[in-house]
Amino acid sequence: MPELPEVETVRIGLDQVTIDKAIKGGEVLLARSIAYPFSVAEFLDGITNTQLQQWQRRGKYLLGKLVNSQQQPQGWLGVHLRMTGQLLWFDRGVTQTSSPESTQESTQESTQIPIHKHTRVRLFFADNQELRFVDQRTFGKMWWVPPGLEPSEIISGLRSMGAEPLESEFTVDYLAARLHKRQRVIKTALLDQNIVAGIGNIYADEALFLSGIRSDTSCAALTLPQITKLRDAIVQVLETSLKHGGTTFSNFLNVQGINGNYGGVANVYNRTGQPCKVCQTPIERIKLGGRSTHFCPQCQRNLHG
Repeated sequence: MPELPEVETVRIGLDQVTIDKAIKGGEVLLARSIAYPFSVAEFLDGITNTQLQQWQRRGKYLLGKLVNSQQQPQGWLGVHLRMTGQLLWFDRGVTQTSSPESTQESTQESTQIPIHKHTRVRLFFADNQELRFVDQRTFGKMWWVPPGLEPSEIISGLRSMGAEPLESEFTVDYLAARLHKRQRVIKTALLDQNIVAGIGNIYADEALFLSGIRSDTSCAALTLPQITKLRDAIVQVLETSLKHGGTTFSNFLNVQGINGNYGGVANVYNRTGQPCKVCQTPIERIKLGGRSTHFCPQCQRNLHG
């Protein structure tokens, strides 16, 4: 599932290609990809003849602010990529040139980009450009939030979300208060979006490695210095991944269809049996809360609670 760095990478890409461009219409190929309104026709009517003024990210949600040609609010376009969702940008009017073997002059013609079988929603922009929501597992969702409403009034997952880990609100005191006296293990706590927004399996494993904390340590067993290390490690691993354009282990692509590169520098995630980059001990994998969890039994041995 795309996590904070991947979703933020997509947000940056959307800002680069969609801002101030008019949405002329769309096509919904899978009705259940639209979470709100319940009518596909109403969804398409709500976004047609609007412009995207800006994109925001909250946790793993993307929120596009819509306006009309007079810059008056027209609601929000919400997207959650879930496990396998992708937002891909296409320019359907491209320049076709003659082949090197041909002596004919180059010509321009509109080319229809083949529609991938997992394409669920198409948004048509001016100048023959298009944004496609591609989702193999079909868990991803899109919303149109009507004007006058806040996104959280329609998108329930936004209502109790925890602090953004790359914002000033994510302090040691905040994290300590949210973990205080909890008996659950720290790995599952980090996956709770009500505690920290945007972290998933990859970056929970990576942050716990950097902080030297075993994934099955009880939250209640953590001391303040350990929570301080964990908070700093969360920020470090997310910032590092952002610089690499996120992680691609299976489906993640940015809006231009390019893989993320963080996977090549990961310390423990998806490295079962490979030597730890610090101590050479083989990386181990266990299940916690139904999720695969990767750790170094040597570097993360001392804080097992």
